[in-house]
Amino acid sequence: MPSTHKRDKPWDTDDINKWEVQPFKPEDNAGGTFAEESSFAVLFPKYREVYLKEAWPGVTKALQQQGIACTLDLIDGCMTVKTTRKTFDPAAILKARDLVKLLARSVPAPQALRILQDDVACDIIKIRNLVRNKEKFVKRRQRLLGPGGQTLKALELLTETYILVQGNTVSALGPYKGLKQVRRVVEDCMANIHPIYQIKELMIRRELEKDPELAHENWERFLPNYKKRSLSKRMVPHKVNDKSKKVYTPFPPPQEKSKIDLQIEAGEYHISKEAKKRIAQEEMMEKQKAKQEEKKRQREQDFIAPEENGAERKKKKRKTKGEE
Repeated sequence: MPSTHKRDKPWDTDDINKWEVQPFKPEDNAGGTFAEESSFAVLFPKYREVYLKEAWPGVTKALQQQGIACTLDLIDGCMTVKTTRKTFDPAAILKARDLVKLLARSVPAPQALRILQDDVACDIIKIRNLVRNKEKFVKRRQRLLGPGGQTLKALELLTETYILVQGNTVSALGPYKGLKQVRRVVEDCMANIHPIYQIKELMIRRELEKDPELAHENWERFLPNYKKRSLSKRMVPHKVNDKSKKVYTPFPPPQEKSKIDLQIEAGEYHISKEAKKRIAQEEMMEKQKAKQEEKKRQREQDFIAPEENGAERKKKKRKTKGEE
């Protein structure tokens, strides 16, 4: 039987981009309306009420084009999205869910509406549980922003994403490849790895992608390899063990004396509590007295006159008349 898959295909030309994602249109939904209604509700903080109230008409207009209904409840502090009979895209409700999540995380409405595009996704990274100590968490979060937000801006340009650091989360919006890189940089930053190392690597990779000759080669020789350095300045261990060879003895070491045995030897075991308290107070008074005497002696040192180490004057011999 002759092969059928090697036939000429005049419609398959080289100018066709087979990887292009075609937009989903109403005529592509052959099944018609959905059998059940899907809805998602997201709570938002109180300080977002004023902004959401101003931006909500634009959000409603954008979701109506997708056939999604949305409501803003200022009393309960809740945003709700749900499907309608006009919804034709099954993935539209998931995009609308991500949209209200981003709006609740203080992402501006113009940036958040980009999530409705097919080639744009979002990722909300929770960073508070990655660091236990709050002071370290605040420092590392500030390290992610950089001086004047320069580190964050460089990361946005290299990954082609929008990044917003808000409270205990990092919201990222952009292509899937960029989101993967952003998540790696954020998690490494919370693990005490400075973002500048990742930014340098991304810059090198960006330049290597422009060279078609290096497309099928390994880039490890071009990428920087940072060695981990110990930041501890202590060179001597806290506990130094004596590793010298000891004489072997079959007998076990003598048992250490307990606290009661030491008290019996010192004669303090049968003393009453009042007597122990009095002895401890007398010892404390003696120590205080010794310290006071030492301080008095130091103060008196300032009033002692220093010894004069003047050179002895040489007596000049008077010359006699005969010698002259």
